[in-house]
Amino acid sequence: MRILLCNCNSPPSLSLTPPQKPPPSLFPAAAVWTKKTLITALSGALSLTLLVSSPSPALSSDSPPFQPPRPPQLSTPLPDRCNEEEEEQLQNKVVLKPEFVTNEEIVQEAWQIVNDSFLDTGRHRWSPQSWEQKKEDILGTSIQTRSKAHELIKRMLASLGDPYTRFLSPAEFSKMARYDITGIGINIREVPDDTGSVKLKVQGLILDGPAHTAGVRQGDEVLAVNGEDVVGKSAFEVSSLLQGPNETFVTIKIRHGNCGPTQSLEIQRQLVARSPVFYRLEQVSNSPSSVGYMRLKEFNALARKDLVIAMKRLQDMGASYFILDLRDNLGGLVQAGIEIAKLFLNKGETIIYTVGRDPQYQKNVVADTAPLVTLPVVVLVNNRTASASEIVASALHDNCRAVLVGERTFGKGLIQSVFELRDGSGVVVTVGQYVTPNHLDINGNGIEPDFRNFPGWSDVSQHLLKCNLHQQG
Repeated sequence: MRILLCNCNSPPSLSLTPPQKPPPSLFPAAAVWTKKTLITALSGALSLTLLVSSPSPALSSDSPPFQPPRPPQLSTPLPDRCNEEEEEQLQNKVVLKPEFVTNEEIVQEAWQIVNDSFLDTGRHRWSPQSWEQKKEDILGTSIQTRSKAHELIKRMLASLGDPYTRFLSPAEFSKMARYDITGIGINIREVPDDTGSVKLKVQGLILDGPAHTAGVRQGDEVLAVNGEDVVGKSAFEVSSLLQGPNETFVTIKIRHGNCGPTQSLEIQRQLVARSPVFYRLEQVSNSPSSVGYMRLKEFNALARKDLVIAMKRLQDMGASYFILDLRDNLGGLVQAGIEIAKLFLNKGETIIYTVGRDPQYQKNVVADTAPLVTLPVVVLVNNRTASASEIVASALHDNCRAVLVGERTFGKGLIQSVFELRDGSGVVVTVGQYVTPNHLDINGNGIEPDFRNFPGWSDVSQHLLKCNLHQQG
């Protein structure tokens, strides 16, 4: 936990003026809200405490009240391959409110999440057998209070020896709100079916949240957003379609379970995240060229969308180069980092290699579209550049799209997911790890920059040219 109290070195000396607060008119008033069962993969430096303890808006008593949606309209079921047993389980599933969940059930729920998802990253302190014994030892006696249940979960997670896997109190969990990328309190995941097709299923949602109140349930399939068919789209793309300004409405079409009726629901967004992006155009000394400076403070739900706005505006204003400032960016959403890296890379270029017990983390992640911009990029890093920031920095560096300037990065190559328990608390669990396109294991090592001090623009171009020639030859 020392990183929370460390006296970090000064950032690299640059000719750029210190970052300022962005003018309010530069960014949309969009933000993001949620508490859900599985928030999705996040990353942070040393501990997700760094993510939840940084200044951020919180759900408070003076937040705008949620307005109930209009009555939904049911339509006839669409043909589908139905699993009757699974469908019956979904229909009979009872969602319990926090006060009706026993202390033993909360502890067992946390145990099951670790049992299903935890990735031992080398400490060799976890095994199915030892973890099963842990459950028997803990649940062998009555747990009288909720605070005792939470304390048992903390001890259970601590026994794993993983500094990133930890318990979140309900108050701490609510601070994760800025990482929901849908704005309506659901988590969408791509799920293959028996025919080889991919469906977009609701894999987590908050009880009494916007989507849940409107009638969305765990396991529902998302079919359309605002009348646009989502077949062939990724979960991230559909989540982006769901985003919009606070208190506006979005209409989604869902199918309940595998073979239930389809239903169109109008859901009001509730949003709390703030833009993590600041940008400006700067004139290069003794040159007619201009540089587009972009500072990204964290990888929250608005990071990609607002960075796209910044890049397009800076390019329209005549930027010849880009500076992406990731200093002191401790991470955030892994998927946001991946999607931001895609903005710079050619189709087919590797972003990251990931591994994990869950098949969704066992893959080679590549760019699947043409880059948004092709101008040279300088990425500023320091010893507090971590996790999702390191994913972006290494992807751009290893594919010869950017030079790195500053200090060696923090060195965290693990992926966590945040799961909500039924009493509003949560657990953060290490579920995967990654290596860079050049197969560098970042965890514990960090990334060495190309330059300690800011180079001349001719040096940047020459370095990128040599990198490309080396890859080709």
